[in-house]
Amino acid sequence: MSNITPKIDFQKELSGLFDLKGKVAFVPGGYGGIGEAIAWGLALSGAKIMIAGRDLEKSEKLAAQLSNAGHDARGIAVDATSVADIERAVQDTMDAFGQIDILMNCVGTQKEQLLLDVTEEAFDEVYQVNLKSAMFLAQSVAKRQIAGDNGGKQVHLLSVRSQFGLRDRGYSAYCSTKGGMVMLIKQHAMELAPKGITVNGIAPTFVYTEMIKHVMENDEFRQGLLDRIPLGRIADPKDVVGPALFFCAPASGFVTGQTMYVDGGITSSQ
Repeated sequence: MSNITPKIDFQKELSGLFDLKGKVAFVPGGYGGIGEAIAWGLALSGAKIMIAGRDLEKSEKLAAQLSNAGHDARGIAVDATSVADIERAVQDTMDAFGQIDILMNCVGTQKEQLLLDVTEEAFDEVYQVNLKSAMFLAQSVAKRQIAGDNGGKQVHLLSVRSQFGLRDRGYSAYCSTKGGMVMLIKQHAMELAPKGITVNGIAPTFVYTEMIKHVMENDEFRQGLLDRIPLGRIADPKDVVGPALFFCAPASGFVTGQTMYVDGGITSSQ
């Protein structure tokens, strides 16, 4: 049998695996603790960035910081619980840059309530912010990516709580919406694969950000968490940037429908 291994110009083809020059990334939730780190990573890899979030001032502030560092970045407001506002923000991005190559969805929230205390209002809010927004951010961006006929990347930020419950804490809404995102990613990956668009997720464990400050101030809980993480530490926002760049870059061209657990080994040990 003849050799079927393709001939590869390794120097040419491998040098651009993480090159995002000429790409446009739409980053809703991009000014949060993890989102900001990812936005910087994308910009440093050459992408043009549109930061979007509920707070316009925060979006514009981060965009200004990126611009002052020599990157092409802008900030807009978006209410991710409103399908109409998502559509408006995505179109604003198209109007500003002419294309959207990457959706890096960093939108998320948590309302901690024990099972017996969960309110309909709180559950609905977490569902709308975490799961419903992912659906319609993906849809709106996909329409533009398909029309552009040049493939694309969609990446969603999840959590290890998409796979694990959490003892002694009220995580019903959070876990169920993050778990739902795992299947949303798989389904979207199947529907968008024929168009050359990949869809993947990143699921960190607890990451040092303001969102978990109240949890990390509990010495007993923090130590219990450290004891369960094989690598023996809590994640830093920069730990999530590498996986995000992988899924947004050409390097992941043959990877779709996957969720990468950035968890220090937790999901391998429990």
